[in-house]
Amino acid sequence: MKTIQSVNDFVIKFANVNGTGSASANHLFAKALFRMGLPVCPKNIFPSNIQGLPTRYEVRVSEKGYLGRRGGVDIMLSVNPQSMPQDIQEL
Repeated sequence: MKTIQSVNDFVIKFANVNGTGSASANHLFAKALFRMGLPVCPKNIFPSNIQGLPTRYEVRVSEKGYLGRRGGVDIMLSVNPQSMPQDIQEL
């Protein structure tokens, strides 16, 4: 079993369908982490602003306050069947 090397330092990515209200829910997630005192850096990733196409939202939590994106994803929440194969491959 792998031991945890760090605390409050991870990237979570949400993969949703554009136009479903997910942007508001994703923002609330980032805001909740921020209100708990964790430095967060949220980023919307829109390949298209057309309703029904995939959209992603990435949140980096860094106890050191890093604001830039980093390579890799620690947690993926994919709820878009069309983009799931690509999302799984990214992990």
